[in-house]
Amino acid sequence: MFEFFGVLWFFLIFVLIAGYFVLDGFDLGIGVLSPFIAKNDGERAVLRRAIGPVWDGNEVWLLTAGGALFAAFPDAYATTFSGFYLAVMLVLFGLIVRAVSFEFRAGDPAWAKLWDGCFFVGSLLPALLLGVAVGNIFAGIPMDGAGDYAGVPLLGLITPFTLLTGLLGLVMFLAAGAAWAALKAPLPSELRDRAVRLRMPLQVIALVLFAVVSVMALALVGTEMDPALGALRWLFAALVVVGLAASVVVGRFQGDDLKAFLAQSAAMIALVALLACSMFPVLVNATPDSVGPAITIFNAASSELSLMWMTIILCIGLPLVLVYHVIVYRTFRGRVKPEDLTHY
Repeated sequence: MFEFFGVLWFFLIFVLIAGYFVLDGFDLGIGVLSPFIAKNDGERAVLRRAIGPVWDGNEVWLLTAGGALFAAFPDAYATTFSGFYLAVMLVLFGLIVRAVSFEFRAGDPAWAKLWDGCFFVGSLLPALLLGVAVGNIFAGIPMDGAGDYAGVPLLGLITPFTLLTGLLGLVMFLAAGAAWAALKAPLPSELRDRAVRLRMPLQVIALVLFAVVSVMALALVGTEMDPALGALRWLFAALVVVGLAASVVVGRFQGDDLKAFLAQSAAMIALVALLACSMFPVLVNATPDSVGPAITIFNAASSELSLMWMTIILCIGLPLVLVYHVIVYRTFRGRVKPEDLTHY
């Protein structure tokens, strides 16, 4: 049962990461894109209203993933959060600044430019650094015999591969943001037209970066992968390409913004699933020169009792979270209307 719960929570954590990647992904993407697609205060208000009712609920997935990692695999949590300490603090700083700027923007027009700038920076930092962190845990970090990070803080984590994974994550966020902006902007409007024009190039760039990162991961990084999951890795890699391509087709040739967003989201879920299948059963890889071994579900999991109670709590809590999201997204579905901008 211990191994069963360990494997279960390995993939459940990636499910939580996928939820965050998709849901807060378009929030962060809109924050980064806002200076480029919104040309006046009215259009900026539309973008804020597009994510206003949902952004704080979307961040719950990141908090839950961090909490689940701490409870299920405390050694992995300790190594990543201590080794990536400065990067984690920058991500948290970005999320805090984004939240503050978002709430203050409508009520403090005298400092509007400052809050717009904070909204951009607070969205850019997490969107870029989260991908860099993922690149590091996949490629491997230097660890000592105690399983602690033994490299140079932050600078030691920046390599060509991790920068490319960071850029891939950022571009996926931007494409999701453009797709959501196109879905929520009034029709017709110049704001929607700008979002549509940006959506396809961003998805093409994401495809190119995905191909480059995949080649580097196989040819240069050389991380050992479970051969039993080889077929799943090919399947999810194909789904990433198909999802992005489908989003381009239905968005450009059919003009269906909802299907374009859903296809983009499917590609993002497939990308996280590909990462999970590529890393299993490893949570944090170690570089070849590390003194300590990689952190896996077998040497880092909590007790069987803890994992069992976590599973029981999950069975109660996850349906409630999903019901909440369904209610919120149904309540605020549809394009933004002028009367929706009162508080934005």
